[in-house]
Amino acid sequence: MRGRGLRENIRLLAVAGAAYAAVGFCATASADTLEWAILQAYQNNPSLNAQRAALRAADENVPQALSGYRPKLSVTAAAGFNYFREVNKSVNQQVFPNQPIYSSVGEDLGTRQFGATATQTLFNGFQTANRTRQAESQVMGARETLRVTEQQVLLDAATAYMNLLRDQAILDLNRRNVEVLTEQLKQTRDRFNVGEVTRTDVAQAESRLAAGRSALLGAQSNYVTSQANYRRVIGVNPGRLDPGTPVDRLSPAVLARAITEGETQSPSVLAAMYGVDVAELAVKISEGALYPNLGITAAYTQSYDTQPQSLRQTNVSILGQLTVPIYQGGAEYSAIRQNKETVGQQRLNLDVNRDQARATVVQSWGQLDAAKAQIEATTAQVNAAEIALNGVREEARVGQRTTLDVLNAQQELVNARVALVTAQHDRVVASYTLLAAVGGLSMQRLGLNVMIYDPQVHYQQVRDAWIGVRTPDGR
Repeated sequence: MRGRGLRENIRLLAVAGAAYAAVGFCATASADTLEWAILQAYQNNPSLNAQRAALRAADENVPQALSGYRPKLSVTAAAGFNYFREVNKSVNQQVFPNQPIYSSVGEDLGTRQFGATATQTLFNGFQTANRTRQAESQVMGARETLRVTEQQVLLDAATAYMNLLRDQAILDLNRRNVEVLTEQLKQTRDRFNVGEVTRTDVAQAESRLAAGRSALLGAQSNYVTSQANYRRVIGVNPGRLDPGTPVDRLSPAVLARAITEGETQSPSVLAAMYGVDVAELAVKISEGALYPNLGITAAYTQSYDTQPQSLRQTNVSILGQLTVPIYQGGAEYSAIRQNKETVGQQRLNLDVNRDQARATVVQSWGQLDAAKAQIEATTAQVNAAEIALNGVREEARVGQRTTLDVLNAQQELVNARVALVTAQHDRVVASYTLLAAVGGLSMQRLGLNVMIYDPQVHYQQVRDAWIGVRTPDGR
């Protein structure tokens, strides 16, 4: 009868380990799922929302560049008082000697002036066209940067979810282990009291229980940390968690194809490609400073009481202006050389991003393969550890094994359960990491039912806007 309670606790330990280690265990309808957590992060994560705002700000570069095609209109008005005084000199030719005559006229004038000016650039060395293309490339690059942030947030959400699920399982395993060790110590003391074991056996059981409690405290600390990280990334407090499932089916089936997709579809690589386009267009814009500039200006001015005896003056002018730059100190040439160096830098950055994408794909692929193999190995380890523990316990009952042998076998079972839980966690996280490495971690690819943020909507709303200070959302 003494061993019945211990055997029951060991059975509960094995059941708990199996329940938390298996990915596909039955879940209750009220529990949170990994897909739900990813959806919450997609909608609520402040880093992702901040990057969306940055993209909307980048959209405004296009209408600013397009403004170079449009006329510039201005209206002026002026009013005030002018004091006018004129001194005239005349000579009386009728007398001799000639006598000068001085006369002065003074008057306060209430001057008013109104005017309007319109300026239209006709040619500026293709700078407006190149600035527009550059702004569009900046927008496309910002969209890829948003994809980088989106993938990272979704990966962080999946990782935070699986970390919490893993730490919860390890915490429960350590709690069950402490219960088993407590019962083991109680039974060892009972056997010591009747002379079946020595004081050494009791000390060994006490030591192992203290180690189990220490491991339990460490597991509790990790669990609390994972809870806080879950709240930070996903934006809500965690509830009861369903097991996560890997997304291997969404990734390429062979490594070569995964590498190709990573080098061509990774958002960091695409953002670097648009960075090269932006730098090349900057060279063309700086070269435009060497071209002639042609524009036309129309002006209308209406003035009242600017001079005595002048009630109103009207001035209308339409002028074409051609400016041919000859030399402006050499700054324009320096800008061209500087931008050419920037192009070289951006091309090298593109190579760096491609190499990084390839390395990330290969690393993620290896981690996923290793996690799958670890699941098989740790499953076998758990089964063997269960058999070994049962055997050692039966042998200890007939005096063929010591208390230390039982404690060691029990600890090996706990370690095997923890390893299996960790391997299950690693497989799910590695599958999401690989999907992100090939540029496929998105809500569309995951097939989740959520309103997808479409950056094209805001872009079309502001691209051709001529006036207005309100943003499309009414701010």
